[in-house]
Amino acid sequence: MMGFSRFSKQLSVAAMALPLTVAAFSAVAGERVLNDEEFAKAKGIFFERCAGCHGVLRNGATGPALTTDVTKELGYDGAVSFITYGSPAGMPNWGTSGELTDDEIDLMANYVMMEPPVPPEWGLPEMKNTWKVLVAPEDRPTQKMNDYNIDNIFSVTLRDTGEVALIDGDTYEIINVVKTGYAVHISRVSASGRYIFVIARDAKVDMIDLWMEKPDVVAEVRVGLEARSVETSKFPGYEDKYAVAGSYWPPQYTIMDGDTLEPLRVVSTRGMTSDTGEYHPEPRVASIVASHFHPEFVVNVKETGHTLMIDYSNLDALKVTDIATDRFLHDGGFDSTGRYFMVAANAMNKVDVIDTKEDRLVASIDTDGVKPHPGRGANFVHPLYGPVWATSHLGDDSIALIGTDPEGHPDQAWKLAGQLFGLGGGQLFIKTHPNSNHLYVDAPLNPDSDLSGSVAVFNIDEMGAGEPEFTTLPIAEWANIEGGGQPRVVQPEFNMAGDQVWFSVWNGKDKQSAIVVVDDKTLELIKVIKDPRLITPTGKFNVYNTRNDVY
Repeated sequence: MMGFSRFSKQLSVAAMALPLTVAAFSAVAGERVLNDEEFAKAKGIFFERCAGCHGVLRNGATGPALTTDVTKELGYDGAVSFITYGSPAGMPNWGTSGELTDDEIDLMANYVMMEPPVPPEWGLPEMKNTWKVLVAPEDRPTQKMNDYNIDNIFSVTLRDTGEVALIDGDTYEIINVVKTGYAVHISRVSASGRYIFVIARDAKVDMIDLWMEKPDVVAEVRVGLEARSVETSKFPGYEDKYAVAGSYWPPQYTIMDGDTLEPLRVVSTRGMTSDTGEYHPEPRVASIVASHFHPEFVVNVKETGHTLMIDYSNLDALKVTDIATDRFLHDGGFDSTGRYFMVAANAMNKVDVIDTKEDRLVASIDTDGVKPHPGRGANFVHPLYGPVWATSHLGDDSIALIGTDPEGHPDQAWKLAGQLFGLGGGQLFIKTHPNSNHLYVDAPLNPDSDLSGSVAVFNIDEMGAGEPEFTTLPIAEWANIEGGGQPRVVQPEFNMAGDQVWFSVWNGKDKQSAIVVVDDKTLELIKVIKDPRLITPTGKFNVYNTRNDVY
C-alpha cells in the first residue's frame, strides 16, 4: 500500500499546481458537513468511482486508506487537489478529465472527512428476493438458433450505462446491447461456450444465452451490494453445473446453480489476516478462477491474504483448502500450462504463485517495489528467459517478467527474471496471444492525455538482455473522437484467431467513445467501431480466449 508520507507528498505537489479556477472554488467551498441529500449523492459517487480501490469502509487496499484519521491530516484542499489531478500511481484525474464537476469534487472532499457509512448485510434471503429465471432451461433452444461464430463474439462492458455490448468479431457489428448491473467488471464463459456470465459492481450477475436467435439474459441474481468476480465450473463432469460469485460487500462468496443462477451456498470470508492473525471486517473476494486439475474454484480473499480452494463436488459438505498467501490479493491468471495461478498482491508489491494441482503456495515474488495490476497477465516465450508470465504496474512504467518453467529454465522459475518499461504510470492491462509476436501494454490512468490515449507494443523476438524499445500506437488519435474529453485506451483483447487486437477508447459518458481494431502482424488500423450505443466501453472479453484461458 502507498505509505501516507508518499501519498501526502503527491497531494502537496498537486495542490501547488491548482489552477485559479479550482483554487478560487476551493477557497469558497471549504470543509463543511454535508446535508442528507449531499451525503447520499457523495455516497453514490464513492461507490461508483472509489470503493473498488479504497474499500467500502475506506480501509484501503489497491489505493491508500481514506479513514478519517488520514483524511483529516490531509485536509480539504489536499483532497480537492488529489481528486482533481490524480497521480501516475493509479489515481484517476477525475477533475481535469471532466469526469467529476467542481461541485462533485467539493462533495467528495468533504465526504471523505466524515465517517463512512456501514452498508447492510446481504444473505441468502435477500439474494433469493432478487433471483429471476427469465427463460427456464426447458424453454431455451436445444441447438444454436443463429449464424454467429460464437467463439469470436466479444462481450464489451459499457461501464456507465449498466450494459454489455455483444459484438460479432467477424463483422464488427453489434449483435445486441444487453441490460446488466452497473459497471460490469468481467465477463466469464461457461465450459461449453454457450453462456456468458457477467458480474457488475453492484453485485448483479446476469447469464446470457448465446444460442438464442438474439443472445440475451436468461437468468439474474444479486449476490450482494458490491462485487467483482464470477466464474463457472470447468472440471470434467461438472461443466456448466455451477457458477460462483465473489462479493466485495458483504465479504463472501456464493455458489449458484449453473443453469438458473439459483443461489445454493453463501460463505463469509471475514476472519484473520494470513500474516499477523488480526481480525479484518472487510476481507473482500477479488479474483476467482476454475481449476483444471480438480473440481475446485480458486477464490482469492483480498485484505486477509487467503487463497481458498473450494471443492464443489459436494456442496452439502463443502471442503476448503486454505492457502496462506500475501495480503491484498487482486487479479491474476494462469501460466501457459494452466497449472500455476499467478495472483497479484498489489498493495504488497508481490505476485504469489499457486500450484492448482497440488494446492499449495509455490512462491511469493517481489515485483521491485511497485503495484502489479495484471488483469489475467500475459504468457509468452522470452528469447533469454524462456516461458514467462508478465504483469504491468499501476505505480510506474515497469513491466515484470516472471519465469514459469521450473523444468526447462530452473534458474528463472518463480523469480523476477527481467523487466520491460512502457509508456508510464497508470498501466492497467497487458496482453499477448500464442499466435502473436507482440506484447501490448496500456496506460489508461496516466494523467497525460497523450499517454492515456496510446499503447506500447513490444516485439517479443527483439527482447534481449537490455531494455528493448517499443512502438507507440496512437489509438485514441486513430479513433478520431469528436466532442472532446480525455479518451483513455484500455484493455487490449485478441480475437479468436490471434491476428487482431481490439482496444476500448473509453471517454466520458456524455462524450463519444469507440472500439479500435488493429492488425497484429502489421500494427496497422483495421477498423474503428463507433455507435451511439457504445457508451464508456472498457473491458472486452472474447468468448474463445476467455473460456480457454488464452492470454
